[in-house]
Amino acid sequence: MSDLNENALHAKAELLFPAHLISSLRDLREEGDGTWAELVDRVAVLDETHPDSLAFVLMMIELDGCMKCNSNNYKFLRGCFLCATQTVQSFKGTDQDLLDMYEKAKKELDVQLQRGVIPGQLKIEAA
Repeated sequence: MSDLNENALHAKAELLFPAHLISSLRDLREEGDGTWAELVDRVAVLDETHPDSLAFVLMMIELDGCMKCNSNNYKFLRGCFLCATQTVQSFKGTDQDLLDMYEKAKKELDVQLQRGVIPGQLKIEAA
């Protein structure tokens, strides 16, 4: 690939899960009880700066491992859509486990918003 084409590719690439992909994750939990789809439906219509949307994005960043992603990473080369799709489809927990992670992300985001975001200190982990 020429340097020009490679630079064009990287200019369009996203390193963190983008809010505009939330709705694409709706029907990926075949064995779930429907609560995942309900969460996606509720959050997908919100503005990307809404705290609930930000919490969902934060949860997905943690699930997908976005903080470890870079342009030399296989996941990066596949793109956010395929990475997030595979992550949600292969998640071994229940819909409730995902909702718990979302609620944890909401709480962490609320704390950060209350005291002001300190760069590099916003992180959640799966239980």
